[in-house]
Amino acid sequence: MHLPTIRSLFAATCLLSFVAALSAQAPAAPKLEFPAASPTATLKQRVGVTDIEISYARPSMKGREIFGKLEPFGAVWRTGANNATRVTFSTDVKIQGSALAAGTYELFSIPGPSEWTVIFQKVGKQWGAYAYKPENDTLRVKTKSVALTAPVETLTIDLNDVRDTSATLNITWAKTRVPVKIDVDVVTTLVPQIEAAMAGTGDKKPYAQAAMFYLENNLDLKKAAQWMDAAIAAQPDLCYLVYRKGLILEKMGDKAGALAAAKASLVVAEKATMPALKDEYVRRNNELIARLK
Repeated sequence: MHLPTIRSLFAATCLLSFVAALSAQAPAAPKLEFPAASPTATLKQRVGVTDIEISYARPSMKGREIFGKLEPFGAVWRTGANNATRVTFSTDVKIQGSALAAGTYELFSIPGPSEWTVIFQKVGKQWGAYAYKPENDTLRVKTKSVALTAPVETLTIDLNDVRDTSATLNITWAKTRVPVKIDVDVVTTLVPQIEAAMAGTGDKKPYAQAAMFYLENNLDLKKAAQWMDAAIAAQPDLCYLVYRKGLILEKMGDKAGALAAAKASLVVAEKATMPALKDEYVRRNNELIARLK
């Protein structure tokens, strides 16, 4: 091989190596992320002892007329944007009074001028409602919509009116709110667990919590009184436990016992070193005493 040819090859090799080195040192192009037209949101809420999770994409009005126009009346809607909205229940529930087993469902709806159909369907990983098939419905319920005076720009699905045994799922967008009642059977779920805990061994049992649960759910009040006695025996200086014993006895119809408990709690409350605790339970006990007289 001639010398000029060798020199040319050497120069070309050096040039390629230099370019490769520069390429290796050059910073990678940043990953582009554009704002989503309908950003995804996830809501988690415990109702009683039931965990509810909702995942949905949130479209905005952006000057458009929504129900009856963008989302026609009488047509199936994915109740959101992009993928169908998903709802998960950790226990069996009732929706508008109808039973629905624990599990994950896709949430569809059929808007109407004053009444909506809300649909819980088996999970099909659907994008939109284009492949929707009514034979896959698990539950359909109807609910009256509520007209709003001020528009809500971005679709909002929330859980409100949360109680131990119920909550309201609200689908709110534009000038419409669609309430869907959810009931959970916390008593059926929790009572066997309470009874098992109380029948078990060990000193640390949830006496006070169990007693109040039985009181608030109109269960066995004799058991509630016994459990509260056990809680008081372990911590006799807690005025609020003695006060709650008075509430149980009041509900049992034992006015004399309830009055004695309220007076005993009042004595302890008046000696409390925490001003807020003292004020609250002096007031509560005086109110209970007034009711019992």
